[in-house]
Amino acid sequence: MDLALCYSGGKDSSLAALVLDRFYDVTLVTARFGLTDDHDHARTAAETLGFPFDTIELDREVAEEAVETMRADGFPRNGIQRVHEHALESLAERDVDAVADGTRRDDRVPTISRAFAQSLEDRHGVDYLSPLSGFGRGAVDRLVEETLEVESGPSEEVPKADYESELRALLREQGGDAAVGEVFPAHEQTYVRGRR
Repeated sequence: MDLALCYSGGKDSSLAALVLDRFYDVTLVTARFGLTDDHDHARTAAETLGFPFDTIELDREVAEEAVETMRADGFPRNGIQRVHEHALESLAERDVDAVADGTRRDDRVPTISRAFAQSLEDRHGVDYLSPLSGFGRGAVDRLVEETLEVESGPSEEVPKADYESELRALLREQGGDAAVGEVFPAHEQTYVRGRR
């Protein structure tokens, strides 16, 4: 069975791939707007882990709407949520049996509601899987420590290929560095360098 997993190159989506690999033919897919070349970071991480990799182009209008929402809100949650749902919709349109992501039980964003998951499955004829949804951050961190080599640090410094990097680029394009600072709080990111 073919599965497309939303992939950033970080610890959560990498661990999700390892969990699902026993049951599916997993392809790691980075959803992008074409604003940066950050998807190359995810490609490198996927190759290091031994998974096939692909990208999917998202609608630039969704990125612009997300940035507008984030600037109005003063925080990224609703904009990133919109982008993640769009990415899952786009993945579900591929010729796959299932789509998945690396969301955890205690993630603030993105989160997928039961209603959205069921609607996605019904409309596209795919299964939606979130293999880490029962795991808290501590459990994920312990599993990652046993299985993956991970770099972590401030979001601006760690290589990554998540939605945030392209949304930051669009924010910077529209309002400079100040706009980025007004929306995104300082936080840690991870990037997978290989298996242990």
